[in-house]
Amino acid sequence: MQKKIRQLTALVANRRGEIFELDGYAAAGMFGPQLGLLSVDNTVPLPFGSEVMYLPDRFPILFNIRRKSFEHLREDPYRPGEPLYPVAVFNSPGFVVHSISAYGERENARALPLFSYGAAGWFGGEIRSAVFRIDREKRQDLRCMPQQAVAAGIETKRRQMPENRLRLHLESCAQKYGCPAAKNFFLQRFEAPLPTARGCNARCRGCLSRQDGTDIHHSQDRIGFTPSPVEISEVALAHIKRVRRAVVSFGQGCEGEPLLAVDVIEPAIRLIRQETRQGTINVNTNGSRPEALKRLIDAGLDSIRVSLNSVRKECYNAYFRPREYRFADVVDGIDLALQREVNVALNYLNLPGFTDTTEEAHALETFIRRHPIQMIQWRNLNFDPLRYWKTMEKVSLHGNSVGMKALVEKMQAKFPYLHHGYFNPPKEKFRRANLMRI
Repeated sequence: MQKKIRQLTALVANRRGEIFELDGYAAAGMFGPQLGLLSVDNTVPLPFGSEVMYLPDRFPILFNIRRKSFEHLREDPYRPGEPLYPVAVFNSPGFVVHSISAYGERENARALPLFSYGAAGWFGGEIRSAVFRIDREKRQDLRCMPQQAVAAGIETKRRQMPENRLRLHLESCAQKYGCPAAKNFFLQRFEAPLPTARGCNARCRGCLSRQDGTDIHHSQDRIGFTPSPVEISEVALAHIKRVRRAVVSFGQGCEGEPLLAVDVIEPAIRLIRQETRQGTINVNTNGSRPEALKRLIDAGLDSIRVSLNSVRKECYNAYFRPREYRFADVVDGIDLALQREVNVALNYLNLPGFTDTTEEAHALETFIRRHPIQMIQWRNLNFDPLRYWKTMEKVSLHGNSVGMKALVEKMQAKFPYLHHGYFNPPKEKFRRANLMRI
C-alpha cells in the first residue's frame, strides 16, 4: 500500500510583508529547473534562530491541489489584483537546504540580498523547513548566547586588553552585527575569530564584506586596519588559555584573504606557539598562495578550511573570479597541507540544483579520491539562486539533481573516514584518511 504524502500548505506574503497560508495550494521547492512538493517527510520544524522572509520583486510557484499542477501565482486567487510574494527561510547554522523557495522574477527584479533562500511550508500549526541537519554542535545556537553574558564578557576583555584594537573590532562584530563567532570569544567558548586581512585576491559574487559594481549590499563592514602580531596573539591566547579544546581562526566574513596578510599572521602564530602548544590554530582561506601557506604551517598552523563552490575550474572561476591566482594554485595549496599533515576541510558552498547535479557529484567524488581531505563543511550559498544558476549555466553543463541529502549520503558511503559537518573542529577531533591518492 502506497504511503500517503502529507503535503505542506503553501506560505505566501502580501505587499505589506504579512505572511499567511494559502488554502488550496501546497508548498513547493525548486532545485535548478526542477520543482518538487514539500512534505512532512522531507522537512523539519523550523530550526531555532532561523529567519522567515518574503522575496520582493518576485512571485511564488505553488502546487494547485485541485488541478494537481504547479502554477505561477502573480496575484492572490481569492483577492484579484492583490500581488503575492514568495516566502523563504534563512536557516540556522548546521542545517543544509535541499530545496529553494520556488519563485519567478517580476519585471526589473533587483538582486536578492546575501542570504540563502530555503523552501518552507505550513503543517500542524507550525512552519516546516526544507533542510536536513549536518552538525548538532551548539556553537552558534543563539539560545547559548544571552546578551547579558556577552556584555559581561566584553567588559572583562576590555579590562584585560584595553589597548587591543582587534578586541575592539570584535566588540563591534558582536554588538553591531550580532556575529556568533565574536560572541563566542567574549563568552569564552568554542572558536574565536582573528580577522586580519584587509585585501583580497578574489572577487566572490557572494562576498559578505565587499561588493563593487553591483546592486547588492555587503552584509558587514570589512576590517579597516591590520592588527599587529602582538594584538592577534593576545586575543588568541586569551581564548586558548581559558577554553577547553579552543579553536582560533583567521579568515572571517569581515575580512579579505588571510594568505595576503602572511607577514603579520606568521609572526602572530609563532608568538602563540612560543607560549603554548594548546589550542587549534586554523585559517579559513581560498588556498591561493601555497608559499604563504607553507610559512604559516612552518610557524605552527594546525588546520585549513578552503572555500570552494565547485571543484570544476570553470565553475570555480565564475563564482570566485580570482585575481593573480589560478584554480591550480588552490589545488596545490590543498596538496601542500595534506603532505604536511595539516587537517584540511572544504568550505563547500552548496546550492541545490547545482551542487547536487550528477556532473558536480562526480567531480567532487573524483577530487576527493585524488586529494583525500578530512572534512566537508556543507555551507548554504548566500546568493541569489536564479542568478547563480544562470551564471553556472553559461560555463558548464549539468543535468538533473540527485538531491542534497543523497549527495551527502553518497560521499559518506564512498569515503567512510570523511567528516561531514559545519564548524571547524578542534585538533582533538581531527580525522585522517587511510587512503592513498589515486
